[in-house]
Amino acid sequence: MEWLNYHHLHYFWIVAKEESVTRAGARLMLAPSTISMQITRLEESLGGKLFRRAGRNLELTELGRVVFRYADEIFGLGLELLDTVRGRSVSGPLRFEVGIVDVLPKLMARRFLEPALALPEGLRLVCHEGKEKQLLAELAIHNLDLVLTDTPVKSGLSVKAYSHLLEECGVSFCAVESLAEPLRHGFPQSLNNARMLLPSPMSALRGSLDQWFSSLGIRPEIVGEFDDHALMKVFGQAGDGIFSVPSIIEQDVCQQHNVAIIGRSDAVRERFYAISVERIIKHPAVVAIWNAARSGKDQWK
Repeated sequence: MEWLNYHHLHYFWIVAKEESVTRAGARLMLAPSTISMQITRLEESLGGKLFRRAGRNLELTELGRVVFRYADEIFGLGLELLDTVRGRSVSGPLRFEVGIVDVLPKLMARRFLEPALALPEGLRLVCHEGKEKQLLAELAIHNLDLVLTDTPVKSGLSVKAYSHLLEECGVSFCAVESLAEPLRHGFPQSLNNARMLLPSPMSALRGSLDQWFSSLGIRPEIVGEFDDHALMKVFGQAGDGIFSVPSIIEQDVCQQHNVAIIGRSDAVRERFYAISVERIIKHPAVVAIWNAARSGKDQWK
Protein backbone atom coordinates (compact mmCIF):
# COMPACT_ATOMS: atom_id res chain seq x y z
CA MET A 1 0.00 0.00 0.00
CA GLU A 2 1.30 3.45 -0.90
CA TRP A 3 1.35 6.13 1.80
CA LEU A 4 1.44 9.87 1.34
CA ASN A 5 4.23 11.72 3.16
CA TYR A 6 2.31 14.43 5.00
CA HIS A 7 5.48 16.31 5.95
CA HIS A 8 6.24 16.75 2.25
CA LEU A 9 2.62 17.73 1.61
CA HIS A 10 2.75 20.32 4.39
CA TYR A 11 5.89 21.91 2.96
CA PHE A 12 4.23 22.03 -0.45
CA TRP A 13 1.12 23.63 1.09
CA ILE A 14 3.14 26.41 2.73
CA VAL A 15 5.17 27.08 -0.43
CA ALA A 16 1.95 27.31 -2.44
CA LYS A 17 0.55 29.83 0.02
CA GLU A 18 3.75 31.90 0.08
CA GLU A 19 4.45 31.48 -3.68
CA SER A 20 8.13 31.24 -2.77
CA VAL A 21 10.46 28.61 -1.33
CA THR A 22 12.48 31.32 0.43
CA ARG A 23 9.45 32.84 2.18
CA ALA A 24 8.19 29.37 3.06
CA GLY A 25 11.59 28.54 4.54
CA ALA A 26 11.47 31.63 6.74
CA ARG A 27 7.98 30.72 7.93
CA LEU A 28 8.92 27.09 8.64
CA MET A 29 12.41 27.99 9.93
CA LEU A 30 13.99 25.61 7.44
CA ALA A 31 16.63 26.09 4.76
CA PRO A 32 15.15 26.64 1.26
CA SER A 33 17.26 23.75 -0.03
CA THR A 34 15.62 21.40 2.48
CA ILE A 35 12.14 22.44 1.39
CA SER A 36 13.03 22.15 -2.30
CA MET A 37 14.32 18.62 -1.75
CA GLN A 38 11.12 17.58 0.08
CA ILE A 39 8.89 19.02 -2.67
CA THR A 40 10.96 17.20 -5.31
CA ARG A 41 10.33 13.93 -3.47
CA LEU A 42 6.60 14.72 -3.31
CA GLU A 43 6.59 15.40 -7.07
CA GLU A 44 8.33 12.08 -7.67
CA SER A 45 5.75 10.23 -5.59
CA LEU A 46 2.85 11.97 -7.39
CA GLY A 47 4.36 11.66 -10.86
CA GLY A 48 4.38 15.29 -11.98
CA LYS A 49 5.51 18.85 -11.42
CA LEU A 50 3.61 20.89 -8.83
CA PHE A 51 5.10 24.33 -9.53
CA ARG A 52 6.35 26.43 -12.40
CA ARG A 53 8.30 29.67 -12.32
CA ALA A 54 6.31 32.92 -12.80
CA GLY A 55 8.76 35.80 -12.59
CA ARG A 56 10.18 35.85 -9.08
CA ASN A 57 7.38 33.73 -7.70
CA LEU A 58 6.14 30.18 -8.13
CA GLU A 59 2.72 29.30 -9.47
CA LEU A 60 0.86 26.00 -9.31
CA THR A 61 0.62 23.67 -12.27
CA GLU A 62 -2.67 21.94 -13.03
CA LEU A 63 -1.56 19.00 -10.89
CA GLY A 64 -0.42 21.46 -8.23
CA ARG A 65 -3.87 23.06 -8.05
CA VAL A 66 -5.50 19.67 -7.49
CA VAL A 67 -3.00 18.74 -4.80
CA PHE A 68 -3.29 22.16 -3.12
CA ARG A 69 -7.05 21.86 -2.82
CA TYR A 70 -6.75 18.48 -1.13
CA ALA A 71 -3.94 19.77 1.10
CA ASP A 72 -6.08 22.74 2.10
CA GLU A 73 -8.87 20.40 3.16
CA ILE A 74 -6.51 17.97 4.90
CA PHE A 75 -4.76 20.58 7.04
CA GLY A 76 -7.98 22.48 7.62
CA LEU A 77 -9.50 19.28 9.01
CA GLY A 78 -6.38 18.80 11.13
CA LEU A 79 -6.89 22.20 12.75
CA GLU A 80 -10.58 21.41 13.24
CA LEU A 81 -9.62 18.12 14.92
CA LEU A 82 -7.37 19.94 17.40
CA ASP A 83 -10.11 22.47 18.15
CA THR A 84 -12.61 19.67 18.79
CA VAL A 85 -10.47 17.51 21.10
CA ARG A 86 -9.30 20.56 23.06
CA GLY A 87 -12.85 21.77 23.61
CA ARG A 88 -12.61 24.86 21.42
CA SER A 89 -15.38 25.87 19.03
CA VAL A 90 -14.72 24.58 15.54
CA SER A 91 -13.48 27.40 13.34
CA GLY A 92 -14.43 28.10 9.78
CA PRO A 93 -17.65 27.57 7.83
CA LEU A 94 -18.11 25.10 4.99
CA ARG A 95 -16.39 26.34 1.83
CA PHE A 96 -18.45 26.29 -1.38
CA GLU A 97 -16.74 27.13 -4.68
CA VAL A 98 -19.20 27.96 -7.46
CA GLY A 99 -18.59 28.82 -11.10
CA ILE A 100 -21.19 31.10 -12.70
CA VAL A 101 -21.27 31.31 -16.50
CA ASP A 102 -21.10 34.97 -17.50
CA VAL A 103 -24.35 34.87 -19.52
CA LEU A 104 -26.39 33.78 -16.48
CA PRO A 105 -28.51 36.63 -15.03
CA LYS A 106 -27.05 37.65 -11.68
CA LEU A 107 -30.46 37.65 -9.98
CA MET A 108 -30.97 34.04 -11.07
CA ALA A 109 -27.58 33.04 -9.67
CA ARG A 110 -28.45 34.65 -6.34
CA ARG A 111 -31.81 32.84 -6.18
CA PHE A 112 -30.25 29.47 -6.93
CA LEU A 113 -27.56 29.93 -4.26
CA GLU A 114 -29.94 31.21 -1.59
CA PRO A 115 -30.76 27.74 -0.12
CA ALA A 116 -27.05 27.04 0.33
CA LEU A 117 -26.56 30.32 2.19
CA ALA A 118 -29.32 29.29 4.59
CA LEU A 119 -27.54 26.12 5.75
CA PRO A 120 -27.48 26.03 9.57
CA GLU A 121 -23.81 25.09 9.74
CA GLY A 122 -22.80 28.24 7.86
CA LEU A 123 -21.14 28.67 4.50
CA ARG A 124 -18.26 30.53 2.91
CA LEU A 125 -19.42 31.11 -0.65
CA VAL A 126 -16.73 31.72 -3.28
CA CYS A 127 -18.08 32.73 -6.71
CA HIS A 128 -16.07 32.62 -9.94
CA GLU A 129 -17.53 34.10 -13.13
CA GLY A 130 -16.30 33.11 -16.58
CA LYS A 131 -16.88 31.25 -19.82
CA GLU A 132 -18.48 27.83 -19.66
CA LYS A 133 -15.48 25.96 -21.08
CA GLN A 134 -13.11 27.52 -18.57
CA LEU A 135 -15.40 26.83 -15.60
CA LEU A 136 -16.03 23.21 -16.62
CA ALA A 137 -12.27 22.66 -16.82
CA GLU A 138 -11.95 23.95 -13.25
CA LEU A 139 -14.84 21.72 -12.18
CA ALA A 140 -13.16 18.69 -13.73
CA ILE A 141 -10.06 19.12 -11.56
CA HIS A 142 -12.19 19.78 -8.46
CA ASN A 143 -11.34 23.46 -8.16
CA LEU A 144 -15.10 24.09 -8.20
CA ASP A 145 -17.93 22.27 -6.47
CA LEU A 146 -20.62 23.38 -8.92
CA VAL A 147 -21.18 25.35 -12.13
CA LEU A 148 -24.38 27.32 -12.79
CA THR A 149 -25.18 27.74 -16.47
CA ASP A 150 -27.99 28.05 -19.03
CA THR A 151 -27.10 24.94 -21.04
CA PRO A 152 -26.59 21.26 -20.14
CA VAL A 153 -23.21 19.64 -20.58
CA LYS A 154 -22.58 19.14 -24.27
CA SER A 155 -21.88 15.64 -25.56
CA GLY A 156 -18.34 15.00 -26.71
CA LEU A 157 -16.65 17.05 -23.99
CA SER A 158 -13.75 15.42 -22.19
CA VAL A 159 -15.17 16.62 -18.87
CA LYS A 160 -17.14 13.92 -17.06
CA ALA A 161 -19.94 15.96 -15.53
CA TYR A 162 -23.68 15.74 -14.95
CA SER A 163 -26.42 18.28 -15.68
CA HIS A 164 -29.19 18.92 -13.14
CA LEU A 165 -32.09 21.07 -14.40
CA LEU A 166 -32.88 23.69 -11.74
CA GLU A 167 -35.52 25.86 -13.40
CA GLU A 168 -37.37 26.47 -16.65
CA CYS A 169 -39.53 29.49 -17.48
CA GLY A 170 -40.70 31.83 -20.21
CA VAL A 171 -39.31 35.30 -20.93
CA SER A 172 -40.59 38.82 -20.34
CA PHE A 173 -39.75 41.83 -22.51
CA CYS A 174 -38.86 45.00 -20.61
CA ALA A 175 -38.06 48.63 -21.39
CA VAL A 176 -38.34 52.06 -19.83
CA GLU A 177 -42.00 53.12 -19.65
CA SER A 178 -41.71 55.59 -22.53
CA LEU A 179 -40.71 52.71 -24.83
CA ALA A 180 -42.91 50.06 -23.23
CA GLU A 181 -46.27 51.86 -23.21
CA PRO A 182 -46.85 52.13 -27.01
CA LEU A 183 -45.61 48.55 -27.58
CA ARG A 184 -48.01 46.77 -25.22
CA HIS A 185 -50.85 47.03 -27.68
CA GLY A 186 -50.45 44.41 -30.39
CA PHE A 187 -47.62 42.54 -28.61
CA PRO A 188 -45.69 40.60 -29.86
CA GLN A 189 -46.13 41.98 -33.40
CA SER A 190 -45.41 45.42 -31.96
CA LEU A 191 -41.78 44.31 -31.56
CA ASN A 192 -41.33 44.45 -35.34
CA ASN A 193 -38.78 47.21 -36.11
CA ALA A 194 -38.51 48.00 -32.37
CA ARG A 195 -35.08 48.81 -30.91
CA MET A 196 -33.83 45.60 -29.32
CA LEU A 197 -30.96 44.69 -26.99
CA LEU A 198 -30.12 41.00 -27.39
CA PRO A 199 -27.80 38.39 -25.86
CA SER A 200 -24.73 37.47 -27.90
CA PRO A 201 -25.30 35.15 -30.89
CA MET A 202 -23.43 32.34 -29.08
CA SER A 203 -25.90 32.17 -26.18
CA ALA A 204 -28.67 29.57 -25.90
CA LEU A 205 -31.29 32.28 -25.34
CA ARG A 206 -30.33 34.17 -28.49
CA GLY A 207 -31.02 31.14 -30.66
CA SER A 208 -34.47 30.71 -29.10
CA LEU A 209 -35.29 34.41 -29.53
CA ASP A 210 -34.18 34.46 -33.18
CA GLN A 211 -36.28 31.39 -33.93
CA TRP A 212 -39.34 32.90 -32.23
CA PHE A 213 -38.97 36.22 -34.06
CA SER A 214 -38.62 34.39 -37.36
CA SER A 215 -41.71 32.22 -36.75
CA LEU A 216 -43.81 35.36 -36.19
CA GLY A 217 -42.28 37.38 -39.00
CA ILE A 218 -40.83 39.88 -36.53
CA ARG A 219 -37.64 41.73 -37.46
CA PRO A 220 -36.51 43.94 -34.59
CA GLU A 221 -33.86 46.62 -34.99
CA ILE A 222 -30.88 45.16 -33.14
CA VAL A 223 -29.05 48.06 -31.49
CA GLY A 224 -26.84 46.04 -29.14
CA GLU A 225 -25.56 42.52 -28.42
CA PHE A 226 -24.17 41.57 -25.01
CA ASP A 227 -22.30 38.70 -23.36
CA ASP A 228 -23.14 40.18 -19.96
CA HIS A 229 -26.85 40.33 -19.06
CA ALA A 230 -26.16 42.85 -16.30
CA LEU A 231 -24.59 45.24 -18.83
CA MET A 232 -27.53 44.73 -21.20
CA LYS A 233 -29.92 45.78 -18.42
CA VAL A 234 -27.90 48.93 -17.77
CA PHE A 235 -28.35 49.92 -21.43
CA GLY A 236 -32.03 49.03 -21.19
CA GLN A 237 -32.41 51.17 -18.07
CA ALA A 238 -30.90 54.08 -20.00
CA GLY A 239 -33.65 53.76 -22.62
CA ASP A 240 -31.47 52.37 -25.40
CA GLY A 241 -33.82 49.49 -26.26
CA ILE A 242 -35.95 46.53 -25.21
CA PHE A 243 -34.43 43.51 -23.47
CA SER A 244 -35.71 40.15 -22.24
CA VAL A 245 -35.44 38.59 -18.79
CA PRO A 246 -36.56 35.27 -17.26
CA SER A 247 -40.20 35.79 -16.28
CA ILE A 248 -39.65 34.53 -12.72
CA ILE A 249 -37.42 37.53 -11.94
CA GLU A 250 -39.31 40.19 -13.93
CA GLN A 251 -40.56 41.97 -10.80
CA ASP A 252 -37.07 42.19 -9.32
CA VAL A 253 -35.65 43.47 -12.62
CA CYS A 254 -38.38 46.09 -13.02
CA GLN A 255 -37.83 47.36 -9.49
CA GLN A 256 -34.04 47.31 -9.66
CA HIS A 257 -33.72 48.93 -13.10
CA ASN A 258 -36.85 51.11 -13.15
CA VAL A 259 -38.28 49.47 -16.27
CA ALA A 260 -41.72 48.10 -17.18
CA ILE A 261 -43.10 44.94 -18.78
CA ILE A 262 -44.18 45.07 -22.43
CA GLY A 263 -45.31 41.46 -22.72
CA ARG A 264 -44.40 37.84 -22.05
CA SER A 265 -43.80 34.71 -24.09
CA ASP A 266 -43.90 31.09 -22.95
CA ALA A 267 -42.82 29.99 -26.42
CA VAL A 268 -39.27 31.16 -25.64
CA ARG A 269 -37.93 29.08 -22.76
CA GLU A 270 -34.98 29.76 -20.51
CA ARG A 271 -33.44 26.79 -18.74
CA PHE A 272 -30.91 26.85 -15.94
CA TYR A 273 -28.68 23.99 -14.87
CA ALA A 274 -26.36 23.01 -12.06
CA ILE A 275 -23.36 21.07 -13.37
CA SER A 276 -21.51 18.77 -11.00
CA VAL A 277 -18.96 15.99 -11.26
CA GLU A 278 -21.18 13.81 -9.09
CA ARG A 279 -24.14 11.93 -10.46
CA ILE A 280 -25.31 11.45 -6.87
CA ILE A 281 -24.99 14.86 -5.21
CA LYS A 282 -23.15 14.83 -1.88
CA HIS A 283 -21.91 18.36 -1.09
CA PRO A 284 -24.37 19.79 1.49
CA ALA A 285 -24.67 23.12 -0.33
CA VAL A 286 -25.40 21.42 -3.67
CA VAL A 287 -27.93 19.15 -1.97
CA ALA A 288 -29.71 22.22 -0.54
CA ILE A 289 -29.87 23.88 -3.97
CA TRP A 290 -31.13 20.74 -5.68
CA ASN A 291 -33.75 20.01 -3.00
CA ALA A 292 -35.08 23.58 -3.21
CA ALA A 293 -35.34 23.33 -6.99
CA ARG A 294 -37.21 20.03 -6.81
CA SER A 295 -39.61 21.14 -4.09
CA GLY A 296 -40.65 24.32 -5.91
CA LYS A 297 -40.54 26.46 -2.78
CA ASP A 298 -41.63 30.07 -2.83
CA GLN A 299 -38.04 31.23 -3.15
CA TRP A 300 -38.04 30.13 -6.80
CA LYS A 301 -41.10 32.25 -7.63
